[in-house]
Amino acid sequence: MKMQWSEDTFAIVVGLAILALAALAYIILPYGAVSAELALAGQAATFDAAAWQPSAAANGLTAALEQLLVGLPRWHLNPFAAFSGASLAAFVMLSAILAVLFGVGLRLLKEPLAPFLKGFALVSVVALLAYLLAAQNEFKSMGLGYALWAIILGLLISNTVGIPEAWRSALKQELFIKAGLVLLGAEVLFGKILAIGLPGIFVAWIVTPIVLVSTYWFGQKILRIESKTLNITISADMSVCGVSAAIATAAACKAKKEELTTAIGLSMVFTSVMMVALPAFINAVGMPEVLGGAWIGGTIDATGAVVAAGAFLGDTALNVAATIKMIQNILIGVLAFAVAVYWSARVDKTAGQTVTAVEIWLRFPKFVLGFIAVSAFFSLLYERLDSNLSIVLIENGLLEFSSDMRSWLFCLAFVSIGLATNFKALSAQFSGGKPFILYICGQSLNLCLTLLMAWLMFYQVFPEITNAL
Repeated sequence: MKMQWSEDTFAIVVGLAILALAALAYIILPYGAVSAELALAGQAATFDAAAWQPSAAANGLTAALEQLLVGLPRWHLNPFAAFSGASLAAFVMLSAILAVLFGVGLRLLKEPLAPFLKGFALVSVVALLAYLLAAQNEFKSMGLGYALWAIILGLLISNTVGIPEAWRSALKQELFIKAGLVLLGAEVLFGKILAIGLPGIFVAWIVTPIVLVSTYWFGQKILRIESKTLNITISADMSVCGVSAAIATAAACKAKKEELTTAIGLSMVFTSVMMVALPAFINAVGMPEVLGGAWIGGTIDATGAVVAAGAFLGDTALNVAATIKMIQNILIGVLAFAVAVYWSARVDKTAGQTVTAVEIWLRFPKFVLGFIAVSAFFSLLYERLDSNLSIVLIENGLLEFSSDMRSWLFCLAFVSIGLATNFKALSAQFSGGKPFILYICGQSLNLCLTLLMAWLMFYQVFPEITNAL
């Protein structure tokens, strides 16, 4: 039987291909040499695996992969100071490899290749400009990351000079994000989650569903938002984990692209504000690091923004914040399934229709299965390896590479979202200011409930876990 390719299937294949290559470079090839070197280095009383750099880890493949992801340094007034021959060569090489990779997928999906390649060149250049703006000193200090710049630049181009209609075949925002989400699965490690234990699970898994359901109810019953798909997409984006949850939810309920763009745009703006304002408030009131980290992890949308905000408070807060966000990320799969079931059984059901398992399966976003499988595999591998080896080979090796690749794929997606969006179509989604009100009210509830639950769990119910952090 011939395999039926779909966008979700190809997103999983791309994610798995990148992770397989990274596993070969960062785990399989250096395993023996690093194990021997680590056995000697680990005998020192002051040994710290997180800070240790093994000389034996280097090999031709890792060197080649790391050449693809040469970052841009900070700059102040002269943007050209951020560029070097190495960074430009890396950009061209990475763009070419991804163009070939996604081009193969388009051929399998029976889509024309030439227009895609031309459009993809534009998307890649705009993504590079987004990274360049994000590296500017003042913008970086304000928390204005590549995601926000990518959407802004895309919107400016789309609503001024525009792009040729044929090039729009390169605006594969959902494909780019779905492939990135498969990579994100490798970062959701069950062992790291269990290190925080029950307090983090209560903060992420009790508060989040309450906020999601309450916000959706508020949007329907109080604000009376006409589009249920817009309502649930914004609610999921705000309550679970930002863009990742929005994409999964939009796929499950078949939301319009303009509705998804609205949810993501709101998320980017509020995330940029909160990643600066929340740690500043926490420091101003003298909140304990653990409590502040838990609050940040449960409320700020994007994983990268959570890490950045947690770092403002200290290493302990960063660890707690990132772990709670990982726990929350697990809900992506649960949320996608729940929305698929609810939309099939309640929202889109017609009188006398019986909702079958097939209907739910057809609506369920299949790329989530790749996310879950990758998370389970790397969680098991992380636990099977020696703890120091896991830190050196997986955390400091494979995940460093995969998270950088994920960020680049997300940036391509955000540029595509901007380029595909017309202000006139987008403005209709903000009619009456209801999406703003929904997001603000939902996030206010999220902030209050998360802080209360974090205080109860970390300081009243499980203080011994808090003392051990």
